[in-house]
Amino acid sequence: MTKLPVVLYHYDASPFATKVKNMLLLKQIPHKRVAVPVTLPRPELAEKLGVTYRRIPVLAIGNDVYCDTSLIASVLERRFPPSEGYKSLFPPRKGGGKADTGLVKALTMYWTDRAVFPLAANSLPYSKFPPAFIKDRSAWLGTQIDPKEVEARHPIVKSQIVSHLSLIEEQLSDGREWLLDTETPGLADLSSHFILSWIRYFRNLKDLFESGTFPSSVSWLTRIAGYIDKLNKENVAPFEAIDATKAAETICSALSSVHESVDFDDSEAGRLKVEQGEIVSVVPSDNAKVPTIGKLLALNREQVVIETRGSVGTVLCHFPRLEFAVEAQSQAKL
Repeated sequence: MTKLPVVLYHYDASPFATKVKNMLLLKQIPHKRVAVPVTLPRPELAEKLGVTYRRIPVLAIGNDVYCDTSLIASVLERRFPPSEGYKSLFPPRKGGGKADTGLVKALTMYWTDRAVFPLAANSLPYSKFPPAFIKDRSAWLGTQIDPKEVEARHPIVKSQIVSHLSLIEEQLSDGREWLLDTETPGLADLSSHFILSWIRYFRNLKDLFESGTFPSSVSWLTRIAGYIDKLNKENVAPFEAIDATKAAETICSALSSVHESVDFDDSEAGRLKVEQGEIVSVVPSDNAKVPTIGKLLALNREQVVIETRGSVGTVLCHFPRLEFAVEAQSQAKL
């Protein structure tokens, strides 16, 4: 079966982009990559595709553009299924067990991404970053970052990280190979690994991974890193770096399968007081509250899809329903 082009918008320092790169690697999906700036503006997305969502990464499959790593994981599994020879982000438990798909998605969205990651981000040495970065991330959070104040809280944040690491250590205490005792590493492992591998070498946190306090966790980190390194060396998910213009032209000229995969749930639309075809905004509920505006095409319990238009053409932009707000902007229909 011929697959639509897969294009990843990323920047190298983004931990979340690393997580998606590892998803593509684990599933062995060839793709293209577009490097974008660390801070706004990002005309590669906003101007060319009309996608003003400010977080990175963003992944396109054909003409469908997916925002938020939790949705990206679900979509990759659905559109590149094991039945077609791809590996799984939701492998079954060892011994013929079942896959914990709903649990893993909840764990990823609400524990690793929204409980553990903010602690990691608050462990950064902000006083060493340029003013432009501080300004950008302050706008992201909706509050002014005071580097001295953040760093003064490092010991408190470190103590909270210790408590989270204790949970991972407890989970691994029975000698299992992967976090959920699965046949192979999956999304649960990638979602915890991308944070811990990032902070492992932070000066103020480094000792947590060297003191022998969390031996099972360190062994697991070494194991998953080795697994990823092996796949990289085998080049199982080859990629090509392309520029933003070529990427936008590739995406806008590609086909979409949105109407095959996302329906329109009138009950949910009624609860949100929106109608198919009207102009809506979609914005994260927690931070990075930059709305993306477009024509509402599809909506169900998992995701919302809007059509956005940029200088190169139109795309179908997908967001999760969880942790994203959908609001009508106009009664006019396009």
